[in-house]
Amino acid sequence: MIHYAQASTLNHLEQILELQQQNLYKNLTAKEKELEGFLTVEHTLSILKEMNDACGHIIALDNEKVVAYALCMHPMFAESIEVLKPMFHEINKVVKDKGNYMVMGQICIAKSHRGRGIFRRLYKTMKEKLPPGFDTIITEVDTKNQRSVNAHKAVGFTELKKYSSDGKDWLLISLS
Repeated sequence: MIHYAQASTLNHLEQILELQQQNLYKNLTAKEKELEGFLTVEHTLSILKEMNDACGHIIALDNEKVVAYALCMHPMFAESIEVLKPMFHEINKVVKDKGNYMVMGQICIAKSHRGRGIFRRLYKTMKEKLPPGFDTIITEVDTKNQRSVNAHKAVGFTELKKYSSDGKDWLLISLS
């Protein structure tokens, strides 16, 4: 049975990184990217831990194995990951209340567990676990990742804006 929690051990973080490696853009075939979606950002254990210390990442566990995750990225990490800096600059252009949002830094579900409603439950759990005063989740999706674009729309994300950065087109979206 799958249960949802915030990452609380080093082992959880290591399992997140293992799942991340399996789904990174650079590690997938063109067909896999098209059909299954892909991840853009590769995290280090140290930054993943710092982010988790600020707001625990949401994980789905199946017999204590991390089978999915949604990374919580407090706005204080806006300058911490190079590829995400443009996203934060765009957020600052469109978000009126700068202090009420949490960025979902990356979401991933193991191939073996897709199509079971885990995506929706990760976001539901994330909303429930947001720190006091936070009421919005913001993220971005590479517009070439149609599986992710469609999944986010299906759970209620709305478009804030489209923009281009580093040769890619991004969709900045929010969930309130």
